[in-house]
Amino acid sequence: MGVFLVLLSSAIALIVIGAVVDGMPHLLSTGVLLPVVAVLYLLVRSILRSRRGRPTAF
Repeated sequence: MGVFLVLLSSAIALIVIGAVVDGMPHLLSTGVLLPVVAVLYLLVRSILRSRRGRPTAF
């Protein structure tokens, strides 16, 4: 959960800096893509945790 919060706060900071400072649209686009990466991270982590708890079919 800590990694998710760090990624989310970094995304917010990059979006603000990219929108305010002229000539830095790459920061804005990075800030927009970072929440997508954070959500994908949470999805993969939850899938891996749910598989670990299931017994095998042997």
